[in-house]
Amino acid sequence: MNYTFNFPGLLPYWRMFLDGAVTTLELTLASTVFGLVLGILCAIGRRSVIGWLSRVCGVYIETVRNTPFLVQIFIFYFGLSSLGYTMSANLAAVITMVINVGAYSAEIIRSGMDAVPPGQVEAAECLGLSRPRIYWHVIMLPAFEKVYPSITSQFVLMMLMSSITSQISAEELTGVANNVQSITFLSLETYIIVALLYLVLAVLLKGLFSVAGLVLFRRRWVVARSARVQQLRNKAA
Repeated sequence: MNYTFNFPGLLPYWRMFLDGAVTTLELTLASTVFGLVLGILCAIGRRSVIGWLSRVCGVYIETVRNTPFLVQIFIFYFGLSSLGYTMSANLAAVITMVINVGAYSAEIIRSGMDAVPPGQVEAAECLGLSRPRIYWHVIMLPAFEKVYPSITSQFVLMMLMSSITSQISAEELTGVANNVQSITFLSLETYIIVALLYLVLAVLLKGLFSVAGLVLFRRRWVVARSARVQQLRNKAA
């Protein structure tokens, strides 16, 4: 194989790559915030004693989780435009990503809520706490703490899945890569650079989520550190 890499040929397009990375982060941030809110509401609705509400949330979750992300994007971008509801590629991407991450987040959060011991809820009821306070302090916060690593992994995965939005001409990293390689004909170099940028973004997001976890769930880490210190003391004794 006689192939000579020409990475310097991509230097004039560094700003396009930067803009694509920023767009990718913007899409990820929007889908993370609104998708998490939607996921929490659907998790609560899925566990509701109100039959129709639980069924509606269940249908939404199973429909989204069992259909391809690309098809969902096409429905919102091309399908709705056929009905007269046109929107920009980025808006269609955000809406689809929010709906998708909301469904997956709902199941993750619901599993955490189901893992809360019933005796914990009964103890809160015996203390006279109101139902909203029990749901928030006794069920939701401990559940979210349990599933935090899984939920953050889902957000990072959604950042990587944002590359699919290039199929509707969203100007994120993969969309920019498609444009650059069509201009320079440096396909291999272009996609290697984009793969490295996705790797950097994924590591950056994981680091940010880890720091956020330390802040949000400080009690968890304090207890874990105290347990380790106690173990060391026991071994020393």
